[in-house]
Amino acid sequence: MYFQVKLFIWIFLVLLFAGGCSEKPKDQPKIGFLIHALDRERWENDRDFFVSKVEELGGSVQVEVADNDAAKQLAQAKEMLTNGVDVLVVVPVDQFAAAEIVNEAHAKNVKVISYDRLIKNCKLDYYVSTDNVATGELQADYLTKIKPAGNYALIGGAKSDNNSQFLYLGQMNVLQPLVEKGDIKIVYNEFTNAWEEAEGYEHTKNILAKNQKVDAIIAANDAIALGVVKALREAGKEGQVLLAGMDADLPNLQEIVAGHQTCTVYKPIEKLAATAAELAVKLAKNEDGEKTFQTVSNGEMLVPALFHPSMIVNRENLKLTVISEGYQKEEEVYK
Repeated sequence: MYFQVKLFIWIFLVLLFAGGCSEKPKDQPKIGFLIHALDRERWENDRDFFVSKVEELGGSVQVEVADNDAAKQLAQAKEMLTNGVDVLVVVPVDQFAAAEIVNEAHAKNVKVISYDRLIKNCKLDYYVSTDNVATGELQADYLTKIKPAGNYALIGGAKSDNNSQFLYLGQMNVLQPLVEKGDIKIVYNEFTNAWEEAEGYEHTKNILAKNQKVDAIIAANDAIALGVVKALREAGKEGQVLLAGMDADLPNLQEIVAGHQTCTVYKPIEKLAATAAELAVKLAKNEDGEKTFQTVSNGEMLVPALFHPSMIVNRENLKLTVISEGYQKEEEVYK
């Protein structure tokens, strides 16, 4: 009898210990965060907000930066999967090449969240972003309210980024009816190879060389917009052409204060990062993800999507938007 009781206690303790060990990975989820590059200040903010939120939720994050090299990003993903991450969150270098990352992850039963940029042509699990079609509409709507007739130029984002097409679609949703009425003429419409200031500069030089008069330029992001400002300054047209950007980068907010850029679009980055972090931790713990009626096609399927609204930032509402939310400091914006 004594032996049976002792054996029962021993079995109970072994099962209890084994059960505790099996639950530990779920209590401490390990998330892989793959970032295309830290080429703009906003991506450092995304990284910091994301890591902070995951750690607050009891998890850990391995961050890797691909320096805009798709092959390097795939290698980083494979290494993370070998190291046993529970979930991958990816800002893809290339919208198509990153599908291989999703395939590699699914082969190891790891779910993938596409962050800010949509990964195309794969069985993607989730997409967290702003509605980039709506963002393009915001840019065009704001400028056309100021200048409902005239010559417009469009400098799109990187050809490799699906957001570029979404932004363009939104811009044309607003511009096309005015084009058809004959009020607006689109005198330039080109995409860039990368979201960089140098490209904005070169494209604007081309615009000015081809057209004697341009009334408004819609730049896909603030880096491109800075290049536009530089080219306009050299041509003696600084502040004479309406200019929209996106991302609410500090140098661009300063240009808005100075009157050289008309507006930018602020994405609620802290909310985006928190949403992705919360979803990643849930998936790592094998809990159900967000139930959402929003979906977006990536060419392969309708991907469940979690969107946060973006907002126009101009000289009048700077303090009520990016400054009041703590994204930028007032003393630096008005430097």
